[in-house]
Amino acid sequence: MIDFVFWLTAVLALLLILTHYEVGRQRTARLATVTVVTLPEFASQALDNSREITVFLPPGYAQDSQRRYPTLYVNDGQDQEALYLRETLATLFQREHIPPVIVVAVPTNPDRLQEYGTAVCPNAQILGTKAGEYGRFLTTELMPTINQQFRTSNKPAETAIFGVSLGGLSAFDIAWNRPDLFGVVGVMSGSFWWRAAADETRMPPNQLIAHAMVRQTAVKPNLRVWFEAATQDEASDRDGNGVIDAIQDTLELIAELKVLGFAPGEEVVYVEVPGGRHNYETWAQAFPQFLRWAFG
Repeated sequence: MIDFVFWLTAVLALLLILTHYEVGRQRTARLATVTVVTLPEFASQALDNSREITVFLPPGYAQDSQRRYPTLYVNDGQDQEALYLRETLATLFQREHIPPVIVVAVPTNPDRLQEYGTAVCPNAQILGTKAGEYGRFLTTELMPTINQQFRTSNKPAETAIFGVSLGGLSAFDIAWNRPDLFGVVGVMSGSFWWRAAADETRMPPNQLIAHAMVRQTAVKPNLRVWFEAATQDEASDRDGNGVIDAIQDTLELIAELKVLGFAPGEEVVYVEVPGGRHNYETWAQAFPQFLRWAFG
């Protein structure tokens, strides 16, 4: 009886090892279908700095020299592994949940609190002072290079930008100001608390900047916008209405978009994650949903 238990345990252990090996082998093979290209030390005149850009190319890219691809730009590209970016793309490509797309991961740097924000003005804490320069870097320096070196479609409806937290506010701001370049924007846990200073003259003082920016827009831009917020993004509830500020700010921004004419479901979508937090574990789980909506 002891020998039987010993051999049964040994067989089960071997099966677990083989299963783990096979799962790892399949994952490695799946990841290999997405080619990674780096543009080291990509210099920006607008920002007077440089960063390494990572480009993810879909399966079949090298074989089909005539095809052009939808493209996604991702803020905070240094966190691509935490977002499971390559693995998510490989899985969705394999399951044919999205068509082949090119993804450009744009990392930030120690100046993140100044480069991300709203181009029209910094916030009340004097953060986002270089948001305009970052937008110009992305749209007038990086995008032309990407379009020249890779077979992007160049159509706004097939060009998206995505970000989380402050990177999400940045993505929304850039897309809002350049709908001639971007037709889709995804924001998770966006920092829409960004408020103008009391003495601000370029935007209504003491008001949420993104919301005021939408209200001041006379003609609805041709954009599709996807928002995510989580019930545990934060604990703050400034007006004591039982809704945390992260969710309230997002819902109020969506209300402004609807007033401007955005159609719910088709042009503006909101996803709320029960129990989700302000972290990459939550964002990585929701990321495939955005990709399917944006490109599926």
